[in-house]
Amino acid sequence: MTDNEVFADDLTLREAQERVDAWISQFEEGYWPPLSNLARLIEEVGELAREMNHRFGDKPKKPEEPDQDLAIELADILFVILVIANEQGIDLDHALGEVLEKYRLRDSQRWTRKGP
Repeated sequence: MTDNEVFADDLTLREAQERVDAWISQFEEGYWPPLSNLARLIEEVGELAREMNHRFGDKPKKPEEPDQDLAIELADILFVILVIANEQGIDLDHALGEVLEKYRLRDSQRWTRKGP
């Protein structure tokens, strides 16, 4: 697999999981243990929270702090989620389908629908 294949756009979750696995599998260290990946996920969520708070919350950014790209911060979180799913043998395409159906059934009457 080439770097261009690893970093291609427009992936399904399954393809993304496969590419993350191909990326990690090229290194001797392989996947980190589950709790290390959870800590990594929390770190990435913290980076997103910090940027969101700077942009939309009450905490102004220090003058020397650069703006972060929200898309990249979200993608960092997604990467770690894909890593955790792979390490645990979870098919996220299937799991997301189940969750969307759960929300459809549970919450279809919960909010006011937009007009025609």
